[in-house]
Amino acid sequence: MEIVVESSISPRLFGLIQLYFVGSTFFSWLLYLASSQFSTHLFAMKFETLTIHLGNGTHESHGAVVQPITLSTTFEHGNEAGMLYSRANNPNRHSLEQVLAAMEKGEDAAAFSSGNAAGTAVYQALAPGSHIVAPDDMYHGLHNSMVQLFAGIHEVTFVDMSDLEAVKNAIRSNTALFWVESPSNPLLKITDIRRISALAKAQGALLACDNTFATPVFQNPIDLGADIVMHSSTKYFGGHSDILGGALVTAKKDAFWEKIRNVQRIGGAVPSPTDCYYLTRSIRTLAYRMKGHASNAKALAEFLVSHGQVEKVYYPGLASHPNHTVAAQQMHGFGGMVSFTVKGGAADADRVLSKLRFFANATSLGGVESLIERRAAVEGPNTTTPENLLRVSVGLEHIDDLIEDMERALG
Repeated sequence: MEIVVESSISPRLFGLIQLYFVGSTFFSWLLYLASSQFSTHLFAMKFETLTIHLGNGTHESHGAVVQPITLSTTFEHGNEAGMLYSRANNPNRHSLEQVLAAMEKGEDAAAFSSGNAAGTAVYQALAPGSHIVAPDDMYHGLHNSMVQLFAGIHEVTFVDMSDLEAVKNAIRSNTALFWVESPSNPLLKITDIRRISALAKAQGALLACDNTFATPVFQNPIDLGADIVMHSSTKYFGGHSDILGGALVTAKKDAFWEKIRNVQRIGGAVPSPTDCYYLTRSIRTLAYRMKGHASNAKALAEFLVSHGQVEKVYYPGLASHPNHTVAAQQMHGFGGMVSFTVKGGAADADRVLSKLRFFANATSLGGVESLIERRAAVEGPNTTTPENLLRVSVGLEHIDDLIEDMERALG
């Protein structure tokens, strides 16, 4: 993956104003820097380089190597960047949104205060009476947003999105949105994004993909036909379990995207400048962290498959996964999430949790530390998740320590 950037050497950055395609590889960003002497040069950037440099707006006269945190809530009229009020925009959020759009190969991005706020903004932008086709296995927070916040406003049908016939049968005349999670949470089902995109286009509907589990390191839904990509940036983007945030990236800046931008600006569910700064900082190591997460997850999954106390392992990187072929076609790696069922019931799964040392029994995912939880206990009485299923966010500890810990807990 390669990006070509044209830039001028200058003390002040006044805007990132153009992006264009380079062959079939990736977007190019045209950086203009204000100066009386324009010295431009052309250079190529891989994904790792982009994440380190693109969001780092070091437009300071004293030569700082990293961007400052701009805490001002208001800005003088007529400033070069067009900033007005921090609910509408902020230099740190602007930098974050630039790098988010570039990573997901979109035309624009919008940062929110949480993943739920980001996903809910999409539902808010739909016309009343819209029908949504969504996964029967999806993040319960956004599931609750659909069925509770939008009860009487939208209609929703939950289906197995990996079953194309089931998706076709769910389509109605007013279907306006297909919502996809791939891999899904917590069963790690794989949806053929290209085929769902074809259904959406035939229906004249939008396709939105929650790419939180895969990240743009391992999957680019826009390349596969998605219109909008969603992230809980709390997870792998933040990477250290200490930042709350969400994001949307659009393939095109169109009328629907402007509605989402209005929800962001008027609703005001935006991240603080400090959170934007730390997210941009964390994204600089995303590519390397994801390689470590994926390597450890694969090794743990292979260990679990062979253990006598494990009933079933859910990981798209295993050849035994029912949609492994689709995953291999649309992903560049299989991510850091593993789920498995313990032989027995909920009490047996809880017993395993109580014996672990390096896996914290906590919700969320994507941090450098390993986390594990029995998802059914978190999702509540209406959950369809097996009671004996444990979802693991595999961290960056040494894999030998993680496997030894898990082996002792399983007994």
